[in-house]
Amino acid sequence: MQLPPLNALRAFEATARLMSLSKAGDELHVTHAAISHQLKHLEAWLGRKLLQKSGRGVALTPAGSEYYLAVSGSLAAIAHATGNMRRDHNMRSITVGCIPSIASRWLVPALPSFRESEPDLDVRIVYAKAEERFDDESLDVLITMGEDLSGGRESRLLFSRRNQPVASIHYLAKRNWTVGSVPFAAADLLHDESVDGWKEWFRKTEIKAPEPVRGPVFQDFNILATAVIAGHGVALCPVEVFRREIDRGDLVVLSDISTAETQGYYLITSAWAKKPVRRFTEWFTKECRSAGSPIIE
Repeated sequence: MQLPPLNALRAFEATARLMSLSKAGDELHVTHAAISHQLKHLEAWLGRKLLQKSGRGVALTPAGSEYYLAVSGSLAAIAHATGNMRRDHNMRSITVGCIPSIASRWLVPALPSFRESEPDLDVRIVYAKAEERFDDESLDVLITMGEDLSGGRESRLLFSRRNQPVASIHYLAKRNWTVGSVPFAAADLLHDESVDGWKEWFRKTEIKAPEPVRGPVFQDFNILATAVIAGHGVALCPVEVFRREIDRGDLVVLSDISTAETQGYYLITSAWAKKPVRRFTEWFTKECRSAGSPIIE
């Protein structure tokens, strides 16, 4: 088997992906000059020009583009196999990335039951941003908004993201409103990241929206949840995620009209996940199902 110098391959892959020798050097923790040396070494070894200058950066030649497709895929496969090999050699723990809204309401409260059934397996829970994508080099499980349709992934829908207006019964009492007669245009509207959610909801109703749509905007959904439960106003919330708060009476649903019905919260793993990861996956989907939330396989 005739292989090119592997350090030169890594330098080429990083440079082609980042389109910069300097950025490639930063990623690989070597100097710009070292990257340049490795690239020249690889081109000399192949007898082909792979990169050319383009403005302040670099661009791939036709031969470089063809070679990059093969190299990047091969290195990704090696990285995936290596990550699995290192974790699976003695798999006593799994790492779960989870967005805070699901972690605080569903995962963390239920975790003791998993530890009882799997006493020899530790679970490490790490913070995940809503836009974060599954990376099987650092995570065994990702629980987030949206599914992952890329190859080698499995996505399970845990909850619909269907948003409906909710409020605390104390807020309604303070305003002398009943559940079925809330004047939404006059309510204190609470917003998740922007006012766009409420604007969409008003468009789906025959209710004239206030001009302008106002109210506090919360960047973190858990803070919004705290505000609506405390009686600060009316919020659009994913009712399946808030099923427990609704069942307890902390929140009441004010309208059947909803938004974001086609979106959802998913549990994502590698398609080749090992048995401990699959046991965790089965356990958590059953926990969600037992609480009355619909699960779609």
